[in-house]
Amino acid sequence: MTRSTLRDSLRAGNRLRLIGAHDGLSALLAERFGFDGTWASGLGISAVHGLPDEGLLTMTEFHAAAVQMRQASSLPIVADVDSGFGDYPVVRRMVRLYEEAGIDAVCIEDKQFPKRNSFQDGNHLEHPDIAVRRIETAKRAQRGDDFMVIARQESMIAGAGLDDAVARAHRYREAGADALLIHSRREDPAEVADYCARVRAEGIRLPLVCIPTTYHSTTADQLWSYGISAVVYANQLVRASTRAMELVLESLSAVGSTSEMEPRIASLGELFALVGMDQPATTP
Repeated sequence: MTRSTLRDSLRAGNRLRLIGAHDGLSALLAERFGFDGTWASGLGISAVHGLPDEGLLTMTEFHAAAVQMRQASSLPIVADVDSGFGDYPVVRRMVRLYEEAGIDAVCIEDKQFPKRNSFQDGNHLEHPDIAVRRIETAKRAQRGDDFMVIARQESMIAGAGLDDAVARAHRYREAGADALLIHSRREDPAEVADYCARVRAEGIRLPLVCIPTTYHSTTADQLWSYGISAVVYANQLVRASTRAMELVLESLSAVGSTSEMEPRIASLGELFALVGMDQPATTP
């Protein structure tokens, strides 16, 4: 998919798979394996800084990571921007910076700032009036028609339930959100299925997005059958790279050389090819 088709593809109800990335290399790999877009993961970006996903990084640091991904890959990028990084003027500036950098969409969640990761306890929903104003501010700030503002709903995460999520979905649509992301940490997709059925029954036609981190045995086909348009695999790459580095370090510590691990890691030639070092040198 080309970058310019993300909004139109979602509006048309096309079925998309996005993979969470955290730097240029992970974005390159996502493109190589045919994903429809990348998710600039708040958890992934925080983790590669060696920090918890608890609102500790600044907008500048998150933006720099998204720009690195943009420069490395032609895939559409949806940026996880927590709850907008601050008050309304900050949201306005955030949208303009991300849009100017060629990021295709930002996803703003409706938890209080500073947020906690959705898979931790202690999450608190933002008052809907404040969440609505953040969405309105973001939409007014954008300059082009292709940029998207996705409203991420944390009602299920915070224990507020389905009725709260649906009520907020109506308000976020009225505020101008281009899509709705419903988040759940149950081990089955029941909350997501119920949400999709309710919002469609109540006339909400915005594209729907989900992140199946905990209900990982549910296939994309099943989620699409509920009415989901885009499935985001938000944190698997950073988790996989963490485990891979641990295995290499364990082997090196035990064996005293990398010989045992060499057949299981990318060769220099493969890495060179991935980042374009296999291209012929050019003369000045």
